[in-house]
Amino acid sequence: MEAYTDFAGVYDQLMDETPYTQWCQNIVQELEKYGIRDGLVLDLGCGTGSLTELLAGHGFDMIGVDSSDQMLNIACEKRERSGCDILYLGQDMRSFELYGTVRAVVSVCDSLNYLLEEEDLTACFRLVNNYLDPNGIFIFDFNTRYKYETVIGDSVIAENREDCSFIWENYFDPESGINEYDLTIFVRDTKAPASGQELFSGGASPERVHAADDAVPYRAFRNGIRQGVRCGYTWGSHRDK
Repeated sequence: MEAYTDFAGVYDQLMDETPYTQWCQNIVQELEKYGIRDGLVLDLGCGTGSLTELLAGHGFDMIGVDSSDQMLNIACEKRERSGCDILYLGQDMRSFELYGTVRAVVSVCDSLNYLLEEEDLTACFRLVNNYLDPNGIFIFDFNTRYKYETVIGDSVIAENREDCSFIWENYFDPESGINEYDLTIFVRDTKAPASGQELFSGGASPERVHAADDAVPYRAFRNGIRQGVRCGYTWGSHRDK
């Protein structure tokens, strides 16, 4: 996903409170209900590979698919550190190709909400069904209309971290079912001189940040990201019959 080009470098910092460990335990328990305790598992929309690594640690032979090369680069760095034997593929979830079938497919962090058209979601589900073993299972999550309308709504969220800060501006259109958010991120740039020069990098609409003479400069970028509501399930599983 193009919007994640600059975002990739700070994604894990901003997602540090995401309960990946608990999600992994939930997924492992669900897989065990269907007798899946090992074998090939696909993480669809794997991002930086946080969940992929955890599932690999439970003994699954993991494949990670994501359309962002930058996110996959970070996933590969994690793989080098952990020594896990994970195959990462830079592919679109609407048209991905595997070398064979898998016992299960998982997709978390509302990855499927990025498929804005019904035909895109259908194409993804057909491919998942195609690559699942007989009696395979597809575990996924969704953001719902309730979350977009009630929990998030047209809100602005700002948070200041030690090495980066962000401003999240959210907009939901009830008629189209499309949620858009502008994410402006300020990243501490320790390599640049603190001379008051204007710094920015990447993004569709870069912001200029003036650094004080006695401060560490920051570089800023803005990403526009769109999600859609195409299903009413918050947590679901599909089993190939």
